[in-house]
Amino acid sequence: MKETKLICNKKFRIGKVDPRIFGSFIEHMGRVVYSGIYEPEHPLSDNMGFRTDVLKLVSEMGVTAVRYPGGNFVSNYDWRDAVGPLESRPTRLNLPWHSTETNRFGINEFIEWSKKADVQPIFTVNLGTKGIENALSFLEYCNHPKNSFYSDLRRKHGIEEPYNIRTWCLGNEMDGDWQIGHKTADEYGRLAQETAKAMKMLDPTVELVLCGSSKSSMETFPDWELITLNYAYNYVDYIAVHQYYGGQEKGTPEFLAQSLDMERYLKTVRAACDLIQVKKHSPKVINISVDEWGVWELPSEEVDLQLKDTNWDQAPAISEQIYTMEDSLLFASMMLTFLKNADRVKIACQSLLTNISACIMTERNGNAWVQPIFYPFSHIAKFGKGEVLNVMQSGPSYETSEFKQVPYVDSVAVYHEDSGEVTLFLVNRCENEKQIVSCELENFNVSGIVEHIQMFSDDKKATNLQDHNRIRPDNNGKSEIKNGMLTAQLEPLSWNVIRIQAE
Repeated sequence: MKETKLICNKKFRIGKVDPRIFGSFIEHMGRVVYSGIYEPEHPLSDNMGFRTDVLKLVSEMGVTAVRYPGGNFVSNYDWRDAVGPLESRPTRLNLPWHSTETNRFGINEFIEWSKKADVQPIFTVNLGTKGIENALSFLEYCNHPKNSFYSDLRRKHGIEEPYNIRTWCLGNEMDGDWQIGHKTADEYGRLAQETAKAMKMLDPTVELVLCGSSKSSMETFPDWELITLNYAYNYVDYIAVHQYYGGQEKGTPEFLAQSLDMERYLKTVRAACDLIQVKKHSPKVINISVDEWGVWELPSEEVDLQLKDTNWDQAPAISEQIYTMEDSLLFASMMLTFLKNADRVKIACQSLLTNISACIMTERNGNAWVQPIFYPFSHIAKFGKGEVLNVMQSGPSYETSEFKQVPYVDSVAVYHEDSGEVTLFLVNRCENEKQIVSCELENFNVSGIVEHIQMFSDDKKATNLQDHNRIRPDNNGKSEIKNGMLTAQLEPLSWNVIRIQAE
């Protein structure tokens, strides 16, 4: 067994974890909304049609914020179609996902669902087929108190008090030629600047998220960031990062190493923000919102074929991916990368919440169950609160076609001062050997291990599709503390959470 050595010093910290890092994403795509979170005919749905079994799992998952309503969907969406009495709402064609949208679940329903789920809503405005006026009217409807056309329309709809939505995304993936209303960096930068300027005139308290690159492999990355920030820097607060990884056919070592690309991606975006800050002579720091992220295994060609077969149905079952134990490890390492950048990554929205690249799966008129990726998310959301420590690490690594050094052990430490706990999150990327981890906790008074949660399987391709409890964690991990030093044993291809009482 190989050994990885960690040193965590109480005085050296990266930054405080923003609770919105534990966010998710709901889009009108496939069964995410209809039969995902909303199914009035389901026996477990409440009086508003919200599935209470899903609400319970969202709470267990620890979701804190949810981005809505898209996604590609938003670029052909008019929020006005989805407010007011259900019988007066128009049915529209959902062009990106080749389906029919009834708008039975809309803005007001999402807000009510958010309250029941106890999550912060994050809205996206349409800068594809719409623009400044549509964004302003949306904001006025949601945030203005009264005595204006759209605020009074909200009150007419039975909502007296404003929603006071804090965070707004300025469009979605506008750099992508797949996007309805796709724009060049200069076209989008000007539109985003003027939309942001107007929205802050209406409500100076809002936070605005600029569209960054849709993935690290975009030909326009990072020029897109530099150009759009040059226009909008003074008016926005965050820049968005989107990223999905697939490619299991590359083999486990290459597949799991992709989280290092996520690290490189974030570093580049940070550098672009800092360069424009210097250029603008601005005291303001632009932070990062990773408002779409996940593991995506379905080839684009397969998704395209599914879309052609939908026949414009309502909520067709498309892109419903089933995750393996192996997938959950890359998923976990991506999430750990956000924690490693907690000083700048303030929002992260796992994509999507239900049924498509999802932690939670549902059956129409049936059960809800969780995929293996659910557990790393829930563990990090529960025990990753506090400040991220700057971990010094040395140990064995391997080489891939893209990266010269990929550590077998991926590690993050979070200190929660109020509870007096340090939590180590650890991924063992090695598929055939256990790993020993020793951790020295400097300037801490270490009194013991609270628990060592682990998740692994004898079959890395195992899923929870047939047996919904096939992959799940236990608290039987092997670790001990002697003379203030933690020593832990990590199973091959395993996810580990070690909670240490340390003040």
